[in-house]
Amino acid sequence: MKTIWKIGLILIVLVMQNSIANAANTTKFDHYSTGFPLTGQHSRTKCETCHIRGIFKGTPAKCSGCHGAGSIIPASKMHAQHIKSRNTCADCHNDASWVNARMNHFSVTGTCISCHEGRTASGKTQNHVKSSNTCDDCHSTNAWTPARFDHSSVSGSCFTCHNGTTATGKNQTHVQSTNTCDDCHSTSGWIPARFDHSSVTGACFTCHNGTTATGKNQTHIQSNNTCDDCHSTSGWTPARFDHSSVTGSCFTCHNGTTATGKVQNHIQSNNTCDDCHTTNGWTPARFNHSGVTGSCFTCHNGTTATGKVQNHIQSNNTCDDCHTTNGWTPARFDHSAVTGACFTCHNGTTAAGKNQTHIQSNNACDDCHTTNGWTPARFDHNSVTGSCFSCHNGTTATGKIQTHIQSNNVCDDCHTTSAWIPARFDHTGVTASCFTCHNGTTATGKIQNHIQSNNTCDDCHTTSAWTPARFDHAAVTGSCSSCHNGKTATGKANNHFITSRQCDECHRTTAWIPLSFRHSSMGYPGDHRTFLTCNSCHTSNSDTINWKYPAYKSSCAGCHANDYKQDSHKKYEKPNTVFYSIGDFMGDCTTSCHQYTDSSMTTIKDTRNNKHSVRSSDWD
Repeated sequence: MKTIWKIGLILIVLVMQNSIANAANTTKFDHYSTGFPLTGQHSRTKCETCHIRGIFKGTPAKCSGCHGAGSIIPASKMHAQHIKSRNTCADCHNDASWVNARMNHFSVTGTCISCHEGRTASGKTQNHVKSSNTCDDCHSTNAWTPARFDHSSVSGSCFTCHNGTTATGKNQTHVQSTNTCDDCHSTSGWIPARFDHSSVTGACFTCHNGTTATGKNQTHIQSNNTCDDCHSTSGWTPARFDHSSVTGSCFTCHNGTTATGKVQNHIQSNNTCDDCHTTNGWTPARFNHSGVTGSCFTCHNGTTATGKVQNHIQSNNTCDDCHTTNGWTPARFDHSAVTGACFTCHNGTTAAGKNQTHIQSNNACDDCHTTNGWTPARFDHNSVTGSCFSCHNGTTATGKIQTHIQSNNVCDDCHTTSAWIPARFDHTGVTASCFTCHNGTTATGKIQNHIQSNNTCDDCHTTSAWTPARFDHAAVTGSCSSCHNGKTATGKANNHFITSRQCDECHRTTAWIPLSFRHSSMGYPGDHRTFLTCNSCHTSNSDTINWKYPAYKSSCAGCHANDYKQDSHKKYEKPNTVFYSIGDFMGDCTTSCHQYTDSSMTTIKDTRNNKHSVRSSDWD
């Protein structure tokens, strides 16, 4: 409240002073006669404000005399924020008021940017070209536009404007270059222009191709199109020679004619000079074995250059099978170069040999192993020295399956080392009987019209084939006549003895004759003398005998009853003499005959044993 009261008091005093001043100004004095007419605010100013201590002479007539710094006249002075300018206030202000002044750039002593920085006065727009802050380089004090363009004030690169959008840029045929326009062009105009190769971004050949600009002449060395490898932008000549740009081989020049080539004692090599030599000079040179056309041994023979040492492994002379051109060692081992057998090294002493669990085999390691490593290995049965079963026992390696035929353990009787199947069948390896397979189910058995026989196939057949077959009668289970019926096999001849007996009662299986029939029945009268034929008894050539004395058939008496002499056959003599009759002997003349002491026939007087024999030629 005190502050408001003070402000009010000050306003009252100011009003009262103004009223007193106005009253004083009403004094009738022609100030115009002094050469300084009182107008505007001056007409309302009290005399003593300007005429200090009542002194009229020498009162300043210019604005700066009163309003300038250092003046003793209590007039308003130029404030600190006033634009830098001369002290000619009237250039911009009138005596009516300090405000609503006209701007006269002529009086300004500061730079444009001191006002036109965008706050005090309008400055550069956002899209203004990048430039210095010297506005009057392009603009006048009349207005921003029209403006003259002064490139010297531009602070950005040319391309910020000359990009084809803001201002004219490169035309379609312009050489490929950077966007630094002033490398070639001036601000006076696009042409004439100086050519500056440093601004070119394209390769030399894009212009120097013989069409757009001068290119290679006809005698130019074969090279790439990178002109600046040898030439400079100052001129084609003088030029520095850069081998890296040459596209032809060294030998196209260094052939001994166009340029220096190989000397007479040069090592045998191809014509690729840069394998060993550099473009700096022939020497010093690095030795590159890849360029050598002769074999290693042509040099490394122990004379021209280092060769094999005394303890070198037996090998051919192709050094590079194991060694590199970097040095003898380290070396890679190439088994293909070894001339000795594997076992000469891999014997368990010189180099790793067979381990304890190795399969029994010969020492030809490469039958199974490769030079890449012991494993993986291919299995070659040819090298195995043990039997198949030593491995193929079902434990070490696959053995017989459960359904395998009963056989010995010689696998290679049937199988090959290629695979279990296909297999050839070798009957010699079979341990079971033929019929265990040849039963008509597992393998071919007897055909329907096979002779009745046992199941021992090999009695007649061989393992080569069913036929041809040898016939073994011992295997036949049927009767002889089942085959020897004149159809299946040879039967009885037309004049054959008439009988129902089986063939083998008279014949042998080896041949029809000689006959082997022997009477074995108890009723047969023994073995007659050898000249007696069958027909001697079997007079009808039949098994049926026409007995002379049928009552005594099947005994000696059947034929010899009429030869019996009773008086030679006493039975006893007491109480009277009695003789044996034929019936007493059942017709068997060969039986024992006793003579008793009497008719009680309890005591034998005399015995006659085997008196008559069928082997004898007579009865006695």
